[in-house]
Amino acid sequence: MAVLVTGGAGYIGSHTVAALLERGEDIVVVDSLQQGHRSAVLGGKLYVGDLRDADFLEGVFAENDIDAVIHFAANSLVGESMKDPGKYYHNNVYGTLCLLEAMNRHQVGKIVFSSTAATYGEPENVPIGEHDRTLPTNAYGETKLAMEKMMKWFDIAHGIKYISLRYFNAAGAHESGRIGEDHQPETHLIPIVLQAALGQRPHISVFGEDYDTPDGTCIRDYIHVSDLAEAHVLAVGRLRGGAESAVYNLGNGQGFSVKQVIDIAREVTGRDIPSVVEPRRSGDPAVLVASSERARTELGWNPTRNKLEDIILSAWKWHSSNPQGYDD
Repeated sequence: MAVLVTGGAGYIGSHTVAALLERGEDIVVVDSLQQGHRSAVLGGKLYVGDLRDADFLEGVFAENDIDAVIHFAANSLVGESMKDPGKYYHNNVYGTLCLLEAMNRHQVGKIVFSSTAATYGEPENVPIGEHDRTLPTNAYGETKLAMEKMMKWFDIAHGIKYISLRYFNAAGAHESGRIGEDHQPETHLIPIVLQAALGQRPHISVFGEDYDTPDGTCIRDYIHVSDLAEAHVLAVGRLRGGAESAVYNLGNGQGFSVKQVIDIAREVTGRDIPSVVEPRRSGDPAVLVASSERARTELGWNPTRNKLEDIILSAWKWHSSNPQGYDD
């Protein structure tokens, strides 16, 4: 039996494929390669195509004995989603509908969904709990919430069990050094800071330093990508064990400020990383940290790479060895 990983050539997807391979799983990867990279897939079968292509997707399911799906494939840029929400509904929501319908036709009854804590919008509580209000403030978060709701109804109608994993910022790189983070364009703080360390950017922008936080800059939840991959693997195991559908937050137990990230990156890289304070961005909450107590208790998830220094060091090793990113 195989695990199908959609978006498995992307950043978190490729690390999850690596984690599954380490456990001897049979892997099938589907990726359009619009954002993913062929060389990031360390094993298994790779099918290049779009989930919305019915004939393509039918072929993937017909050719493989799939018993579970991990679903990463989605557009994920907040700013872009606000400018072009139709793109996000068509790719994210309609793509998920096509996937769920194919699963139903082929009697595949387990799916782990890579969701986002952006489904909560402006948080009511810190840390955020799974039962907190979901009120997204951008089209990206809204489509992810719509995808979760769709899975609920496919569970009710067809018995397709799902586990949705909500988290904020993945960071770091695989300990082997073979895969890391390479987005075009890059929007995540840690790789942007490291690009500044490599001289690929003139400076790092700090958007506001007057927030109600210890150093005035926004605090965010950073989780090592390999710890996130482990959570997805554990979720597949829980569904295989007969668990009911559920939602879990994934967090590192503490948040790190923008200034902390920059200061530790300076220490790790030994480079002078210029920073420039700019005006606040609209809609940036002061603190976003998710509670992972439920995931720790029920999934048995135990992230082991929580130190910001270790997260940034692993990312630096990859970025400094691959300054231009992947070659494909």
